[in-house]
Amino acid sequence: MKNWRKPFLCRIVLAHTRGMGRRPLSINIARKDQRELAKLLSGGVQQVRVVLRALALLQLAKGASAPQIANVVPLTPQAIRNIGRRYQQGGLERALYERQRPGAAEVLDDSQKQRLIAMVCSSPPEGRARWTVRLVAEEAVKRKLVPRVGRETVRILLLSHDLKPWREKNVGGGRPG
Repeated sequence: MKNWRKPFLCRIVLAHTRGMGRRPLSINIARKDQRELAKLLSGGVQQVRVVLRALALLQLAKGASAPQIANVVPLTPQAIRNIGRRYQQGGLERALYERQRPGAAEVLDDSQKQRLIAMVCSSPPEGRARWTVRLVAEEAVKRKLVPRVGRETVRILLLSHDLKPWREKNVGGGRPG
């Protein structure tokens, strides 16, 4: 077993791929940005992802490679390289913080929300003791307050205004009883 050598194909592959790893990302952080990072890390409560990105950026500036940093900071090497690239392209703000994401468009505008809440604060329809989320959604469409609305949208709207009409009779007054 002393004279065992790697198979021929392995020797060829190793000879041709030697030194072909990713070159380390060299980043020079401006003095102002270094002070900002130090202030951020020594300051009070911050988002965990911002602190991790700041630590990774400082390590990149010291010349550490992304895989080395990934052993210390719980980020992937690719995420660390992206942080460095974002710093080079857009500065500290872009490296540490994410851009605002568009998200889904609001289903109801302000006037529709106000009309729905006013309806919930009034008396429920004849034959009903109280409003339910399903009843609010059905009545809003029936009364043409909104073209269409889902129960979950109604539930979130009522919750944001701390209204629980299904718990109490005559939430906003309504019929004397």
